Amino acid sequence: MTLATKGTRRIVVDGAEYRWRVSRRHWCCDYEGATLGYAVQDARHPATTLVVDTGRPTARTPAAVPAQVVMPREVAAGIRRARANGWTPRTAGPPFRLRLSAL
Repeated sequence: MTLATKGTRRIVVDGAEYRWRVSRRHWCCDYEGATLGYAVQDARHPATTLVVDTGRPTARTPAAVPAQVVMPREVAAGIRRARANGWTPRTAGPPFRLRLSAL
């Protein structure tokens, strides 16, 4: 699965460039679509997608008032955590899933 360039944002973490976007698709987070998530790929050599479930409610859930957002610093922290847990973004494979607990 490759992220389309349109709608993604660029982020540089520890000297490596990535593309990321908030995802509302069922493959990203829980099956009901009630939690906020994002997907990340290496910008130059996309091979394995990092799929992060933040555990926080989306704007579609009543508990999300005001609407939740994903900040770049959160994405950078998620990338670092995934790399520490074995995500290798330039190695082909299935999506690497990282589930974070709600704050």
